[in-house]
Amino acid sequence: MEATNKIRNFLSSQNLYTGIRMTAAALIPSLILYHYNLLGAMIILPLGAMFTGLTDSPGPVRHRINGLVTGMLVNFAVIIISGSLHANVWLVTPAIVFFGMLLSLIAVYGSRASSIGLVALIVFIFNIDGHLAGHMNVLKEALLFTAGGVWYTILSLLLHTLRPYKMIQQLVGNHIIELANYLEVKAKFYEDNPDYAELQNLLMQSQITIRQEQEELREILYKTRRIVAETSVRGRVLMSIFLDSIDLLERIMTSQYDYAVLHKKFEKDGILETIAAQLQILAADLHDIGLALQRGMPSQNSIDLDALQRKTMDAFIVLRKENINTKTIEDFIALRQIIYSLQDITERIKRLHRSTRYDKMISREYRNDVELEKFTSHTEMDPKLLLNNLTLKSSNFRHAVRLTVALLVGYFISLFYPLGHSYWILLTIAVIIKPAYSITRQRNLQRVAGTLAGAAVGFLIIYLIKDTTALFILLIITMVLAYSLLRINYFISSAFITLYLLISLGFLGPSGFHQALSDRVADTIIGSVIAFIMAAWVLPVWEHEQIDRLIKEALEANRKYFNVVACMFTGEQVNVTFYKLYRKNAFVALANLSDTFQRMLSEPKNKQVKMEHYHQFVATNHTLTSYIASLSYYAQRNAHKYASDEFVPIIKQINKQFQIAAEALEHHQTVAASQIKPAIPVSKKVNELLVLRRHEVASGRAELETTVRKTLSDLKTIYDQFEMISMVVVDEVRILEKLAA
Repeated sequence: MEATNKIRNFLSSQNLYTGIRMTAAALIPSLILYHYNLLGAMIILPLGAMFTGLTDSPGPVRHRINGLVTGMLVNFAVIIISGSLHANVWLVTPAIVFFGMLLSLIAVYGSRASSIGLVALIVFIFNIDGHLAGHMNVLKEALLFTAGGVWYTILSLLLHTLRPYKMIQQLVGNHIIELANYLEVKAKFYEDNPDYAELQNLLMQSQITIRQEQEELREILYKTRRIVAETSVRGRVLMSIFLDSIDLLERIMTSQYDYAVLHKKFEKDGILETIAAQLQILAADLHDIGLALQRGMPSQNSIDLDALQRKTMDAFIVLRKENINTKTIEDFIALRQIIYSLQDITERIKRLHRSTRYDKMISREYRNDVELEKFTSHTEMDPKLLLNNLTLKSSNFRHAVRLTVALLVGYFISLFYPLGHSYWILLTIAVIIKPAYSITRQRNLQRVAGTLAGAAVGFLIIYLIKDTTALFILLIITMVLAYSLLRINYFISSAFITLYLLISLGFLGPSGFHQALSDRVADTIIGSVIAFIMAAWVLPVWEHEQIDRLIKEALEANRKYFNVVACMFTGEQVNVTFYKLYRKNAFVALANLSDTFQRMLSEPKNKQVKMEHYHQFVATNHTLTSYIASLSYYAQRNAHKYASDEFVPIIKQINKQFQIAAEALEHHQTVAASQIKPAIPVSKKVNELLVLRRHEVASGRAELETTVRKTLSDLKTIYDQFEMISMVVVDEVRILEKLAA
């Protein structure tokens, strides 16, 4: 079932759409040129289309156009300069230093600039030995390459004009699918004998993916004037779906409990299995909504979600009726809040179902109640930013130096290497080496394994299939899959890239194929070895060197998120923009910290400093953010009813604990237990209500819907949430002390 869902998701995803677009952009001019016997002489034109397409990452159409034009201009200049070197070692060497440093450092201007720089570096590598242009005039080569880029730009903008919402629908749909995966993991906490550590790691990985997708969608939705000032139903509904999905993530995170205690109290009663089953069904329903959005079709609500919720509620009522007594009141209050949470998630999913029909009522309900510009990043193209990164303290500069040294080593080795495609050594180095060691290591393994797999399959295909039509069809399929999987599975993408290169060269004859096969494998292995050595020994950046900064950011983000939520219980009016901004910052900080920790796991053992304590902090930080999200939910529902000055000392105490945690991290000092103990003042009102509720239960009125029961359930849950937040912050202080020891 999971494999089927992944295939369905891929077939309607933006990744496949991108792969088809790039393949069409490269193949259409190739077929036309082949028809007129010009392909061999003008192969650079379809290559220009392909390389330009690699810089066309998702984003506002204005940013995409700027990126494509900038990429074409940069590539034009690179071809002119590199093509003029005539493979002169004394000229190529300083050129490698110049372009290696410059084209790597422009990554400081963002991910789009980074992709432009990487593609330009690849273009430079292709041209430094003059093999691509042959005897062609350098200016003619540059013009043909740019013409290919112009053709791709026209095709890309034409497709956008014909279906302006397609990319956004696909990205929003994929985001909803990731939320479904997150909810599915949450469901497993309620199943029998859950592996809490493994599930926690799965949650971290899911949060990292969700954070990346949300940042991408904010960039597109919030910076596209057509969407922000949209008057059409489709544009307003898409914006509404995205905002609803963020609220849904917060709501899913609120279902964070002490699962070990829950299992101890209710494991034998069957209620936890019922909750797990409902969550699994809701996750599957959410997955279908995501697929429907990607396809641009209304989702089919095949499940009666109301009946599903009633079934869970009925099971809870029966269980409570049979087991509630004066000792279990508080247990059933906690369980009831889980049922409320399920009910709220169900209602939100029902709304998403309606949204996929692009109902005008949903469109009218959308209100832009926040300042959208505060939620997106703005990178100015200021030369000072580049100059400020010319220091060994900058990870971007260290990466640029590392990559440049690796390219120089690869180039000098290629001068003495007899194979005819030795520029593949430099190409391998350029695409493998990344700023983080763990990503470089992962890419290295995937590149080598993918190349070997692709070479093996390509060898069999060329020898078993002689029909040129069949080979051409395979060429198209492998090209589409290579570009479609480039962002999501580099191993398989590398295999298909190798495969389509070998199939295309196989058309030239067995001799050309054999040469290409041996070159591809040998050069990839050499480049991978160089990349591996350089990543580990030339100015490496280890994750433990920057994780403390991310811990500090996570603490500060959670403190602000907590305060903007907690102040609702004191009667203060909360600015919606600041509330959602602080919530976003807390989620982003959580994902960034989790991402860094996951990368630490791939580093050498001697660089995995105090991993046990860092793991404890990351897991605890996830719990803290979830508890604050839960408090936020209760604040939005009940703060207006229960706002009181009684919450002020509680809020002050938790803030003091946050401050102590920050100081423990900053100054590496040990804190006396008396200063940080989670002594949350017990509300007199809660105690009084507990006494009254126990009296109701003892007198046989446990099932009556009384004011005491409702008020106690709300207030007890709110105070418990404050107490759990305080306890988690104290745990973080203790972990930070261990890290400082």
